[in-house]
Amino acid sequence: MAKEFVILVNEKDEEVGVMEKIEAHEKALLHRAFSVFVLNDKNEVMLQQRAAGKYHSPLLWTNTCCSHQRSGETNVKAGRRRLMEEMGFEVPLKDVFSFIYKAPFDNGLTEHEYDHVMIGYFNGEPEVNPEEVGGWKWMSIEAIKEDMEVNPAIYTAWFKIIFSKFYHFIEAQKK
Repeated sequence: MAKEFVILVNEKDEEVGVMEKIEAHEKALLHRAFSVFVLNDKNEVMLQQRAAGKYHSPLLWTNTCCSHQRSGETNVKAGRRRLMEEMGFEVPLKDVFSFIYKAPFDNGLTEHEYDHVMIGYFNGEPEVNPEEVGGWKWMSIEAIKEDMEVNPAIYTAWFKIIFSKFYHFIEAQKK
């Protein structure tokens, strides 16, 4: 399997280099990433359960898909690529906001990401890649918020951070 590289950035999202993905996570270096939220016409979010074989956060629930941009790849192009690789469908995506977060894991790795959050709309069923995805479901935004309060351990560390910001973004759109 080919090594994956991430784009190292500064706090202004300016590229400062590239590094092998695992090394960047071991050193907790700030790098560019993206998170995709797909909603249906009922305003439900498609959640993904990470596959059992993932090297961190296996079987935890998270947003529709997330990953890292490749050198020269726009945020939207990267999001569409990964959505197809993980969930088996493509939709137009809109880059809606970005922020920096840091989330350490029990295995010594740390996500320190300049995360670009994108949104798309889809009403079908995904054709998931079982190497990436253990399960999926539609959930209303309010149900996710409530379930995260009751069952926080079943969600990824980054999703708990991102969802709060996503929730506030969605609420602001209603006004």
